[in-house]
Amino acid sequence: MMGHTHAMTGAIAWLGLAPAFAALPLLTESSRFIETGIMAGALGPAELVAGAVVCAGAAMLPDLDHPSATIAQTFGPVTWMLSKGVSWISGGHRGATHSLVFAVAMGLGAHWLANTYPIGRDIMVVLLIGLALRAIGVGIPGNKAGSAMINVGLTAGLYAVFLSLSVGYAWLGLAVGIGCLIHVVGDCMTERGCPVLWPLGAKFVLPWKIGIKTGKKFEQKILAPILSVAIIGLLYWRLAPV
Repeated sequence: MMGHTHAMTGAIAWLGLAPAFAALPLLTESSRFIETGIMAGALGPAELVAGAVVCAGAAMLPDLDHPSATIAQTFGPVTWMLSKGVSWISGGHRGATHSLVFAVAMGLGAHWLANTYPIGRDIMVVLLIGLALRAIGVGIPGNKAGSAMINVGLTAGLYAVFLSLSVGYAWLGLAVGIGCLIHVVGDCMTERGCPVLWPLGAKFVLPWKIGIKTGKKFEQKILAPILSVAIIGLLYWRLAPV
């Protein structure tokens, strides 16, 4: 799937699932059993919107194994070098990063950062905001340097907005895990599939060659508008006053 499809499905998954997950007990650092769920009071409107952006960015993390992809240019040489490293470690595109192991590891790692190292948490949040913006097409076609500068500026501005709203990040691990997982699910619906149970090599692919052809008419002309409407509808459902 293309980047904007992954990002939009990440946002949709967050808006659709986050409130239900937040109501579950024992999702954050507390070891106390609270029947109403210890995130229930920490997922206000600001956190819900911030989570949608972060989850959209997290839905792009698996594709950092592809240095030639557009998102690898998000912050110029910084994200390109990061992508090169991820590609080398994971064994190339659609390798280890396109698996359940990666999704779980990233979710747990982000949760640990959110509760242990605020600076590391903030760096991850900034990276994910940037990936989300780049995935939906923010930038100047054919101008890598200009696109990177625009992305840096908009990412900094959006992060500053989150900061001004005192957004908490108890949900960060959940958003990252959901985003990575929805990417894997999406790529399993394409022609090539992906190794969900890595390190096992078998790829999950839809039968009878009915997988989506990446970048073709269906994804761009039909799926993208449907996903856009779904995001608007979910935002209204979650944020409109009762």
